[in-house]
Amino acid sequence: MEFLRPATWDEALAAKAEYPTALPIAGGTDVMVELNFDVHRPSAILDLNRITELTQWSNDGAVVRLGASVPYARIIDELSGPLPGLALAAHTVGSPQIRNRGGVGGNLGAASPAGDSHPALLAAGRDVLVEAASVRGTRLIPIDDFYVGVKRNSLEADELIRAVRIPVADGPQQFSKIGTRNAMVIAVCAFGFALHPKNGTVGTGIGSAAPTPRRAVEAEEYLRGVLAERGLWESGDLLGAEVVQRFGELVKAAASPIDDVRGTADYRRHALAVMARRTLTWTWNDYRKQIRSAA
Repeated sequence: MEFLRPATWDEALAAKAEYPTALPIAGGTDVMVELNFDVHRPSAILDLNRITELTQWSNDGAVVRLGASVPYARIIDELSGPLPGLALAAHTVGSPQIRNRGGVGGNLGAASPAGDSHPALLAAGRDVLVEAASVRGTRLIPIDDFYVGVKRNSLEADELIRAVRIPVADGPQQFSKIGTRNAMVIAVCAFGFALHPKNGTVGTGIGSAAPTPRRAVEAEEYLRGVLAERGLWESGDLLGAEVVQRFGELVKAAASPIDDVRGTADYRRHALAVMARRTLTWTWNDYRKQIRSAA
């Protein structure tokens, strides 16, 4: 097995072009598990830990450009304001040691349907872009096009994830996850939700309940319509139990889970409906407080 350790981003892209089957490693929280259990035996390892720009982020007021290797612990500490949903998801990742090593780039690269960051990224909006680079140039992949199958993404063989571009939150966001215990657990299912009052939309993200992370599109459209037709963005009035219930049912219908060692398909569907109702209620209550304080 070759071990490649570039010192610069250009060197990393050149190495990936020369060794397209090389497996990138930064935090290593997924890669090392697969290596230790002999699930994956790549021809080469591409160590990205010397490339400091991958651990940096910037915020221009509209978009956060999050380096692929910014650790979850820093997302929690430094980005809970502009990226509240992702910061909440980061709280649920592994142990403190894993949160200090792992980052969103590795989660995206692994493309596991159970990855904790995926529901939050989907809920953050359709303008979330994955920045993929190669010696041929850089392209921006919309988050909705990134997941193409079970643990498969739309990266080309010579591409590396450089960053993720995420719109700064303009409304409350939430993340909910169910596991067999409170820490260091793979999600039985997870749900991300966000209100986007500037453009009158909502965002959802379902994790660990389908072959890939996915949106609950019908649930988003239903709630968007209700909020617009009833003037709720402006009034901040209560949604009503029937709206919350219907939203949960549509989220449940959007999933296509399986039975496995962590939970049954029926349980996942039920849990998603509960999480959808709760996160909608929490975020709407927060939004009502915001518009009242601004009045």
